[in-house]
Amino acid sequence: MDKRYTDLTVYGKVRFNNFYVKVIVPRKFFRKYLPDAESIKDNRYVRIFGSALHHPNIWQLNRRSVAGGVAVGMFTGLIPGSNPVQFTAAAIFSMIFRVNLPVAVFVTLYTNPFTIVPLYFLAYKLGAFFIGPANSNVPQQELDLWNLPLSEWIPAFLHWMAAMGKPLALGLFLLGLLLAAAGYAAIHLAWRAYVVLQWRKRKMRRNAGL
Repeated sequence: MDKRYTDLTVYGKVRFNNFYVKVIVPRKFFRKYLPDAESIKDNRYVRIFGSALHHPNIWQLNRRSVAGGVAVGMFTGLIPGSNPVQFTAAAIFSMIFRVNLPVAVFVTLYTNPFTIVPLYFLAYKLGAFFIGPANSNVPQQELDLWNLPLSEWIPAFLHWMAAMGKPLALGLFLLGLLLAAAGYAAIHLAWRAYVVLQWRKRKMRRNAGL
């Protein structure tokens, strides 16, 4: 990518040939789908952080903040536990690294009842690659919860996790890092591509008006 294109500032400008050109930043897209700041601050699992939630960086919508929020969400989304656990972890990491908190919280939702089993099995296989399987009997990938009463879902899932042991723990950490890095890089590339596209469109409109 041409070095003349640098990062977007908070004010939605991009530097080109030593000039700052205003571009349309896709903030409306993020604001449409992200939880608003007040709803997050009022959440009982997040409001315990008090004044730390007032830092401006964790609410900004720029390339670094959004990419960092995606990375945090991808990593914390794999933390075992219910949504409050992952939301709280995402909030903590967002405040530590000063990245967008709503993005981080929203992205944790990529782990859900439909994705958690294949993701955890992939994590197990990744961990087993480095330290070997927990035992000679590799756990089954499929976890059939639909034939169980709802009250037995959590115990069945915990039993399934326990059967995977240390390979799962290591694999979750490694897979979280891989997904975080991939998400961070993807947002940077997509954001830069969007900026370049907007600049070229603006240049074409100017040339057409001449």
